[in-house]
Amino acid sequence: MADNDDKNLVEGEVINTSAEPAPQVEDSASPKANKKKSSSGSGKGLLWFVVIILFLLVIGMAAAGYWYYTQQQAKEAQVSSQQSDTQRQLQSLTEKRTALTAQFEEIADANLQLSKDVERLKQQNTALTQQSEATLAQLNAMEGRRPADWLIAEADYLVRMAGRKLWLENDVRTAILLLVNADKRLSSLADPSVLPVRAHLAEDIQTLQQLNPVSQTQVALALTGMMAQIDNLPLDTFEKPVDADAQNPELSESTDDWKENLSKVWRSMVDGFFTVKTLSGPIEPVMSLEAQFLAKEQLRLQLMHAQSAALQGEKGLFEQSLQYAQTLIDQNFDLSSSSISGFSRALTNLRETDISRPIPSQLASQQPLERLLDTRVKKVFGEGASAL
Repeated sequence: MADNDDKNLVEGEVINTSAEPAPQVEDSASPKANKKKSSSGSGKGLLWFVVIILFLLVIGMAAAGYWYYTQQQAKEAQVSSQQSDTQRQLQSLTEKRTALTAQFEEIADANLQLSKDVERLKQQNTALTQQSEATLAQLNAMEGRRPADWLIAEADYLVRMAGRKLWLENDVRTAILLLVNADKRLSSLADPSVLPVRAHLAEDIQTLQQLNPVSQTQVALALTGMMAQIDNLPLDTFEKPVDADAQNPELSESTDDWKENLSKVWRSMVDGFFTVKTLSGPIEPVMSLEAQFLAKEQLRLQLMHAQSAALQGEKGLFEQSLQYAQTLIDQNFDLSSSSISGFSRALTNLRETDISRPIPSQLASQQPLERLLDTRVKKVFGEGASAL
């Protein structure tokens, strides 16, 4: 159409040139020049508009790239910080595991040393038994000669057995019965020379009767039963809350429930991506499987310490171990559980139990009775059968 206009303008110019004078030609040409100038101005304005749009797009892309770069840097810094925290936690757990391993090795060494001591005491017990049997054999050879010496030797044997029951087995009740029987043997002699020995026997019997009647073996067995329950105790770990709407995801067929149906559809879409839960109180880290194992093993180790202290009659170590076990329960286990409450009550009852039993290291009647036996029996064996 622009070409046609140009042709019409040219034809008009030719016609006007032939029909009109020169001034009229100049008047007809001026609108064409104005039209060219206006079209040129509009083209430059469009070009500047396009340039401005492209410049804004370049600025927007540069800003978006800078924002993406800063976000990536922030994410990398956060990931690096999390990796450092995880590394520190792993190092702490490794140190704890090393400490526990060292404690287990110490316990194993102590058990080995205890086994050696028990074996040595068994050998001594065997030697004493053989010696006692030899003494009884010698006394059997003297049957019918001096009945009084028989009773003194039997009383000495009963006192030795009482000491063995007392120091090797911590059996106070049996030791008292043996001492009472030894006193009965001496009382049947009707001999005033044995009265000092009987006085020492009465002193030993009174001392043992005043000891703590609590059975240390029973306390140790109670701790063994509690250690068997540790694996079943619930820990204080995070549990994912149950959403009531998630349990009933079916949509209603009623059009009046369109809001609830929309909410269920929305939850079913977003539950796979994230879950939001509002918590009140201090934020605590979730226990890993390794931390759960260490918590239970630490509790078991403290109960083992308390058991060893109970068998040895060490009241301070016994109470300290049970107190630390209670602290571990308060820190790592679910205190709202009934099993934890019962376990804590059992620990409290044991901690209030007095296990101290200061067993005397020597019986007061043992040496006087040995001296009496030396003068009444062993001296006879040294002088021969004619002395009888």
